[in-house]
Amino acid sequence: MTSSTAMPNLPGASAAHRPIAANTARAPRRLRGVLSLDDFETLARRHLPRPVYGYISAVAETGASFQDNRSAYADYGFRPSVMVDVSQRSTATTLYGETYAAPFGFSPLGLTALSSYRGDVVLAQAARAAAVPMIMSGSSLIPLEAVAEQHPGAWFQAYLPGDRGALEALIERVSRSAFKTLVVTVDTPVPPNSENTARMGFSAPLRPSASLAWQGLTHPRWLIGTFLRTLLRHGMPHFENNYATRGAPILSPSVLRDFSERGHLNWDDLRGIRRQWRGRLIVKGILRADDARVARDCGADGIIVSNHGGRQLDGAIAPLHALPEVVRACPEIPVMIDGGIRRGTDVLKALALGARMAFVGRPFGYAAAVGGLPAVQHGIRLLTQEISRDMAMLGVTAIDQLNAATHLARRRPAA
Repeated sequence: MTSSTAMPNLPGASAAHRPIAANTARAPRRLRGVLSLDDFETLARRHLPRPVYGYISAVAETGASFQDNRSAYADYGFRPSVMVDVSQRSTATTLYGETYAAPFGFSPLGLTALSSYRGDVVLAQAARAAAVPMIMSGSSLIPLEAVAEQHPGAWFQAYLPGDRGALEALIERVSRSAFKTLVVTVDTPVPPNSENTARMGFSAPLRPSASLAWQGLTHPRWLIGTFLRTLLRHGMPHFENNYATRGAPILSPSVLRDFSERGHLNWDDLRGIRRQWRGRLIVKGILRADDARVARDCGADGIIVSNHGGRQLDGAIAPLHALPEVVRACPEIPVMIDGGIRRGTDVLKALALGARMAFVGRPFGYAAAVGGLPAVQHGIRLLTQEISRDMAMLGVTAIDQLNAATHLARRRPAA
């Protein structure tokens, strides 16, 4: 993957030094009013049945962590340099020897194929075309092999089964696919509180009911364009990738999803994965420097600082607040971040604090739901345009020029 595969913005300009045109003229007509990533959520809330929207938007308990993920970015202000020639700036960045067109990618999104037709494939196609990284969720409804076929350079995120044999079988299955990067999520020892998804009518699997049927009938674009289209062409969706074998269907009156107790998993299990997995190994869900060091010593090739988008432990600190100490603890390996990123300014703040890549989740899930591939591509353009424009106003021409000492000031005292 190279920056030359990025979607063009201005004809005749090289991909590495192309200014980003600040317009939405290339977007499909119904997306012309989408001017930022947040606008996709407004459309998705109307487009999706309440339970499906509720799953994507769900947060743990009071939503404190989710809110903190966003507000953390307001803790930092910029210190721009002026009168700098920024006409040849580039949003390209290099990670693990790959050159990406922009310093952001797609976080893993569970059940994407329930909210959008072939959602995981759509995200894979968009990421490959735009030369940005993508992490496929293990909690997905399309077999990982089908997604890897669309985008072999994507990463696969695994939720570890609690049973050692099942864990090894899953890793073996992934190793037989085209995926070369495995992301192990470590912040889910038990399922989260389902209070808020239950309030929205969501369960896994979904239970047939009059209320669920009414939600489908009152959202005909989703019903026909996503759910019925999937049934006709691919059959009932199942949880495909939590284990080495197929899991429960997404819609059932009696079948239970095969959740596995993970409370006994420990660092020895990660060491075992490192011995079995020959590709790149990344650990996601770290919020402490000491955990980051242990993950590195167990053989991790990278860390993603994350609190699971505020979906797990309510009150867990924002990843942006944890990022600097994790970067200091593990200077030898790339440290990345997800959680609360919605704007180009958010991406630049994370990069200045030491992140090598910023991952964005829900907004691209909403985009896929309301407009499929064209909408996801539009979202990529919007965020890339923001990053390029903000770089110009900050006075930097390359991603690796960003650093906290030069470009950031703390607006609020550290807690």
